[in-house]
Amino acid sequence: MAHSEAHRGAAGAESGPARAGLDVLGVPVDAIDLSAALDRVGRWIDAAETRCVSLATAHGVMDARRTPEVRRAFEAADLVAPDGMSMVWLLRLAGHRGAGRVYGPDLMRELCGLSVARGWSHFLLGGEEAVNERLRRRLEESFPGVAIAGRYSPPFGPLGAEEGEAIVRRIETSGAQLVWVGLGSPKQDLWMASHGRRLRRAVSIGVGAAFDFLSGRRRQAPRWIRRCGLEWLFRFAMEPRRLWPRYSRYPLFVLLILARLPAIWRRRGR
Repeated sequence: MAHSEAHRGAAGAESGPARAGLDVLGVPVDAIDLSAALDRVGRWIDAAETRCVSLATAHGVMDARRTPEVRRAFEAADLVAPDGMSMVWLLRLAGHRGAGRVYGPDLMRELCGLSVARGWSHFLLGGEEAVNERLRRRLEESFPGVAIAGRYSPPFGPLGAEEGEAIVRRIETSGAQLVWVGLGSPKQDLWMASHGRRLRRAVSIGVGAAFDFLSGRRRQAPRWIRRCGLEWLFRFAMEPRRLWPRYSRYPLFVLLILARLPAIWRRRGR
């Protein structure tokens, strides 16, 4: 498997030293853990930079493999953090021992906590209206003083150009520095690639199911299940009809990765 030390040709990619990571079936995944991700996002916010953060999972990688537009969205992100445990294991196998899971709900909790002391404000984009409102209430209860500058629950289905423009204006008017994009993968990655860079002085982060988990709409897998990399199985058992199309592609993902393991192992010794 070829690897990418930087996002080649990615618009707006971070300048400076090459970004250490691994190309996973065409998706450049950064070798990073939660602590380093928090530090990087915090520096971007304090510097008033416009950045986009995607979270990589097996199903996201398979979406990118099937759809060039999704692959380009991942390539354009300033940070592609390993959300799924399969991404973490592959990074470690390739020699990035410090890589760790950047789990969307954990990332959101930690940044909300940091934001109270550092004066950052948030915008909640995504989820059904009731879920979005419940998430706002729960964040305000869990993190007294957290500033939710705005929120919006877009209609189900593809977002048209006019709707996209309206969302950008709404976020800009709010003045939020952290934009949580909970539109689901790959819709949230596509939205950030087309609109996230037009936001001035805001970091957009696609967190998908974090809206459902942190609002209490859906049950989160126990921590030990998440650590074992079996969260997908827990979620599938809870919602088999909804998640079957996503997880039915996992056997192919495993086969494709197994075919590339020798190349990953060879890279470890470089």
